Amino acid sequence: MKSIIVTGGTKGIGRAIVDKFAQEQYQVFTCARSEDESLKGISNVHFFKADLSQRSDVLAFADFVRQHTESVDILVNNTGFFIPGQIHNEEEGTLEAMIETNVYSAYHLTRQFVNKMIELRSGHIFNICSTASITAYTNGGSYCISKFALLGMSKVLREELKPFNVRVTSILPGATLTNSWAGVDLPTERFMRSEDVAEVIWTAHKMPASTVLEEILLRPQLGDI
Repeated sequence: MKSIIVTGGTKGIGRAIVDKFAQEQYQVFTCARSEDESLKGISNVHFFKADLSQRSDVLAFADFVRQHTESVDILVNNTGFFIPGQIHNEEEGTLEAMIETNVYSAYHLTRQFVNKMIELRSGHIFNICSTASITAYTNGGSYCISKFALLGMSKVLREELKPFNVRVTSILPGATLTNSWAGVDLPTERFMRSEDVAEVIWTAHKMPASTVLEEILLRPQLGDI
């Protein structure tokens, strides 16, 4: 059974990825700060409670995964959160919180598993970036900074891992119907579905090993919100 790590797998895009790969009979390892009880009914999903903004929790989660499998085929760095605001007026500590969760978690978890991928000359790393990784939004503040940084990390990883047959894909979704948009007075059809993003990740991974989709930009049919 192949294995996949999906961080932040209890809600939104992360949960859709967990469900998709579990249905495809992958052994799924996921984590979040709180557990969704519905995950307990899926036999091939392993959950670990962790706050990945804390490096100690990243390392504990990595140890948990290694207790169950010798190698990981796919790593999806999905954990992240959004606080609206502007650089000149957002609360103190917003940038640090965003970087710790949206960037450092991906950096430290990748370092826990990438050397084994290099050794096996096999593996696929997905980083869930955002259209905010390439477009500066007025109310994006530190979120945009963190997502620009995550895309930069993806680009560096892609160059580093080319010789080792390890693929790296950056996913840049636009407005997706998740809790980040809770309370917004817009029709659901104005958003993408989390399941659509999961399907794209599945398709990208199933490409022949000779090809890598380096960056995938996704937007609602009617454009950005």
